[in-house]
Amino acid sequence: MTQTKEKVVGILGGMGPEATVDLMERIIRLTPALDDIDHIRCIVDNNPKVPSRIKAIIEGGGESPGPCMADMGKRLAAWGVDFLVIPCNTAHFYYDDVNKAVDISVINLIDLVVKEVTTAHPQSSRVGILASPAIRITGLYQQRFENLHITPIYPDAHHQEILFQVIKSVKAGNTGEAVLQEYARVCTHLLAQKAEHAIVACTELSALKGELPIETMDAAEILAMEIVQVIKEGKQLDKTPWDGN
Repeated sequence: MTQTKEKVVGILGGMGPEATVDLMERIIRLTPALDDIDHIRCIVDNNPKVPSRIKAIIEGGGESPGPCMADMGKRLAAWGVDFLVIPCNTAHFYYDDVNKAVDISVINLIDLVVKEVTTAHPQSSRVGILASPAIRITGLYQQRFENLHITPIYPDAHHQEILFQVIKSVKAGNTGEAVLQEYARVCTHLLAQKAEHAIVACTELSALKGELPIETMDAAEILAMEIVQVIKEGKQLDKTPWDGN
């Protein structure tokens, strides 16, 4: 019997390395497998040398990550991957740089998450955003949710700084109980602002394991599920961004 050739996913990683490994662990966990051969082939450029998104977006003076990410995409495409993913919410500010550089599909994580939120919570009107300050600055989720008449709820300045320090702690390899408690404080703050649920919109936060006081939908988990569905269930991909309809 001839075995159908499975698609291969290319991962633009290193933003940060912990988040890249976390995504791969999720892919392995979600894949229905009885043996090694049943798992998904991933070609990963775990490149922590991508110019800092913090310096480029938050501080405003850093080198653009776009050209580096586009080069990563082209190299992965040359290796023969069938589609690309970027396991970093903030890096999707440079999505077009990658998408224009290749002739294969590039999953847009932001579109994917917004679509999943509206599918799982069709009556949702107030969605919390757990992310770095760059997500608010770039408006990646803001524009999409406002088009759907959903209000994104961000932490206030004090709690956003707490969350930013949590993200930096994860990047530094600290995922201990004290960090998780600070993260939970921010979640409680979003509940006080009447957020109905929240998106974990930073893949560093996805790497934190533990119970939270607010219902969350994790962007990293949604992306991992999409990868498995595309490769194992034949879900179709295209290069057209989701427009909310």
